[in-house]
Amino acid sequence: MEGTFKSKILDADGIRRAVTRIAHEIVEKNKGTDRLVLVGIRRRGVPLAERIQQYIEEFEGVKVPLGILDITLYRDDLSTIDIHPIVHETDIPVSIEGKTVVLIDDVLYTGRTARAALDATMDLGRPERIQLAVLVDRGHRELPIRADYVGKNLPTSRREIVAVRLQEVDGEEDVLLLQREEDIQTQ
Repeated sequence: MEGTFKSKILDADGIRRAVTRIAHEIVEKNKGTDRLVLVGIRRRGVPLAERIQQYIEEFEGVKVPLGILDITLYRDDLSTIDIHPIVHETDIPVSIEGKTVVLIDDVLYTGRTARAALDATMDLGRPERIQLAVLVDRGHRELPIRADYVGKNLPTSRREIVAVRLQEVDGEEDVLLLQREEDIQTQ
C-alpha cells in the first residue's frame, strides 16, 4: 500500500451490499436489461462489472453482455506514467451501437479515468447513452463528470488515498482510507 492505514470504509459485506444495490439501480433506471451493456474499466472495474452482471442475472434471469475496456492509451498523463506503457486488450463482445453502456470502475476521483473511458468507448461505436457506476466517489473532480450509480460517497482530502482491494485482484476484500506517506513524514 502507498500509505498508512487510517480507517476501513467498507468490509467484504459492505462491498457486496453496495454492488448489489448498484445492480438493482442499473436495472431500475434503465427499465430492465434490454440494450444494456456492462463495461468494466481495467483493473478493478472488471471484477466489479462481473459481479454486477452476476447479480443482475440472479434477480432478472438475464445475462447482460459484459466487456472489458483498457484506457491506457487514452490517458492524458500517459507520458508521465511510463515510456513503454503496458496495454491490455479491450474486449467488448457485442456492438455498442444504439445501446446503453454502463462503464464500471472502483473509484471516481478527478474524473480523468472516466473521461478516458468515454473517449475509448466512443472509438468503439456510438451508444445511445453512456452511464457511469463506481464503488466509491471520493470527490475532487477536475472535470465535469459525475457517476450515475455510487456505492459509497466518501468525502476525502487530497492527502488521502482510497484503496479498493478486491478478492479477484488483491486476494483481500475491503475499501481502506490511507494517509499519504509523504504527508506523514512532513508532520
